[in-house]
Amino acid sequence: MRSFAPPLCDPDAADSLLFARGHAALDRHGVEHLVGAPLPLARWSPLWDDLPPDTYLRDGGHYRRRRHGCSVVTDDVVADVPHRAHWQPVAYNALHGGIERHFEALPPSLTADPVWRALLVTLGRRASALRGAQPFFVEAHLFRIDTTDGIGRPTPEGAHRDGVDLVAVMLLARRRVRGGETRVFDADGPTGVRFTMEEPGTTLLLDDTRVIHETTPIQPVDGEGWRDTLVVTLRSGGFQGP
Repeated sequence: MRSFAPPLCDPDAADSLLFARGHAALDRHGVEHLVGAPLPLARWSPLWDDLPPDTYLRDGGHYRRRRHGCSVVTDDVVADVPHRAHWQPVAYNALHGGIERHFEALPPSLTADPVWRALLVTLGRRASALRGAQPFFVEAHLFRIDTTDGIGRPTPEGAHRDGVDLVAVMLLARRRVRGGETRVFDADGPTGVRFTMEEPGTTLLLDDTRVIHETTPIQPVDGEGWRDTLVVTLRSGGFQGP
């Protein structure tokens, strides 16, 4: 199964690329440059070992585990908000949209981490560069997709938008899997890119109004495997809700 390297960019060019083409990919060092601190992936990664099962999968699968949390980023301030349900309209998620999905909260050891909060501020700056300085309503998801069922689907809803302003997808780990190719397409045209995120810390930034995205299924290699990601969405105007 052939894989393609991500089209990595200079971190200082991320905002201009987001504006010009709707997506930008960074390696770990690029993210750390923008955050202004090393990413403590060795400290964060064990949190993915304690993710509850996602009980809302409508395809009958058991391959996804996750946690979810919300906050509001205004300038350089991250404000925590009460834990709430995750909701998307059917127009953006035909498979799981239209229902309130209640997931376990993010662990306090993560949300109190100063680098975590600096990461959210950094993503808020990228969103402000696209839409203008304002509060952004943040939803963060910790995902583990495994091969318990023989195949795992990172995006069972298929190619989609999330109904937000900015999406960030960071790879934490890949273990004994093949596949999991990231695909990004212009929402209104045929142009697209495809690549595989393999190095921890690799991060894809998406202008959700401009592009659609998906990740292909993963298959096991030499025993059960998994793919761990952090997905953060930022939306102006408020959280999505019914």
